[in-house]
Amino acid sequence: MLTFVGLGLYDLGDISVKGLESVKCADTVFLEAYTSRLMGTDVPDMEAFFEKEVRVLAREDVEGDPREILDCAARSRVAFLTGGDPMVSTTHADLRMRAAAAGIETSIIHASSISSAVSGLSGLQNYRFGKSCSVPFPAKGWFPTAPVETVAANLALNLHTLVYLDIQKDRYMRVPEAIAILEEMAEKRGIEPPALYVGIARAGSEHPVVAAGDGAKLKETEFGLPLHILVVPAELHPMEREYLEMFAGL
Repeated sequence: MLTFVGLGLYDLGDISVKGLESVKCADTVFLEAYTSRLMGTDVPDMEAFFEKEVRVLAREDVEGDPREILDCAARSRVAFLTGGDPMVSTTHADLRMRAAAAGIETSIIHASSISSAVSGLSGLQNYRFGKSCSVPFPAKGWFPTAPVETVAANLALNLHTLVYLDIQKDRYMRVPEAIAILEEMAEKRGIEPPALYVGIARAGSEHPVVAAGDGAKLKETEFGLPLHILVVPAELHPMEREYLEMFAGL
């Protein structure tokens, strides 16, 4: 049995009762730690909370060669933990299909996701979001511009864009960095940079930061510790504007 368990957004308090019961009953517990991270806890705290060893997986362990996960699930109960929801943003549909093809029973225990939290924190209506994109840290000789092209395409359709920010082993992209990178991408592509952004930090924590404004304003805003995420809004509905004025300093 392979059970995908969402941990939610920020700390161990976000896991559902159903998810906690599944982890407690598991023979083996894996943690996917490369697409998202719970910044309000760490692996030792998880192990103490679950009273289980937590085996941390890298991307290649899941997307490259997941045989260890599947072998364990073929003979015992496995809990596969992810930040957020297992099938939203941190989607693991491929692993579930591989398990099913191998005759392994699977299930999903859902949890809060940044995709829904962004709408709640920003007041931007969830049905008005278009295709999302991710901004990576540039590397030597590599500076893709696809993210700003996605933003421009959504704006042309009057749709908001959820912009995921790069997470690496030893660094986390922050809102001011992401805006600077998007502006450079826009310049390279000859595209007008976005006029309005909404930056969010530490969604799911007791004190998230939400700020709205133009690029110049948000590049000077102190968002604090990660994780951060960015939204490029389309034309605002009056209620969206009022919400951002009330809760995000627009």
